[in-house]
Amino acid sequence: MPELPEVETTWRGILPALQNQHIVNVVVRNHSLRWPIAADFTARLIGQGIKDVQRRGKYLLIQLQTGSVIWHLGMSGSLRILPAHVPPRPHDHVDVILDNDKLLRFNDPRRFGCAIWTDDPLQHQLLKNLGPEPLSDEFDVEYLVTQAKNRKVSIKQFIMNANIVVGVGNIYASEALFHAGVRTRRAAGRIKRDELAKLVKSIKKVLSAAIKQGGTTLRDYVNANGESGYFKQKLFVYERAGEPCRKCKALIVQITQGQRSTYYCPSCQK
Repeated sequence: MPELPEVETTWRGILPALQNQHIVNVVVRNHSLRWPIAADFTARLIGQGIKDVQRRGKYLLIQLQTGSVIWHLGMSGSLRILPAHVPPRPHDHVDVILDNDKLLRFNDPRRFGCAIWTDDPLQHQLLKNLGPEPLSDEFDVEYLVTQAKNRKVSIKQFIMNANIVVGVGNIYASEALFHAGVRTRRAAGRIKRDELAKLVKSIKKVLSAAIKQGGTTLRDYVNANGESGYFKQKLFVYERAGEPCRKCKALIVQITQGQRSTYYCPSCQK
């Protein structure tokens, strides 16, 4: 958390305020994030024009005239556009001050996020081995069948592997598998082609729906306007252990997979 829909929502929120602006100052109040912010981070950014802002998986890429910043929200981070005069609050670790009297502010209570300068983001170790975007045409049943062949790992852990497909985090993996009718512990290599086709459609449908709702707020997440995401109200299984399935009324089951909580319906998912 935040996952792809939350990062996509953040990207859509900050892009209009950042594109074609110039950075006049950078304030780093805490260098100790998941990876320490480099000592020359501020110097590299000041005076640069912002050419574009993109999303790759759960990462935001702020493309400057020379180089880029890779931004990750971690477990509790948020990026917001604010008037330049708004005073910082606790956990407001970085401000990027623009020439339009606004600033981009990074807040991260748990400090698992990061802000990394790089000359070439797509060749950076965090990004260069990522799989296709789940909402792209590249992510289809042919691709998933090929990747799943002979794989013994559980299907849930398989689709959460960013080298297979980016951005399908814990919440949306559970939800997509529910809508595809696939039990979470089944080996990826033993899932039939028609089931994988349903899963591809379910992943795209669940992620698209979450983006429309502004993402999912379970604890800390807020979007670029400081608002919560509302997809939690649409969840069918995630964090609904012991509650009746919205389709068949069987009780939702919670288990642990890969040290993460998994939720499924024992009746709807086979």
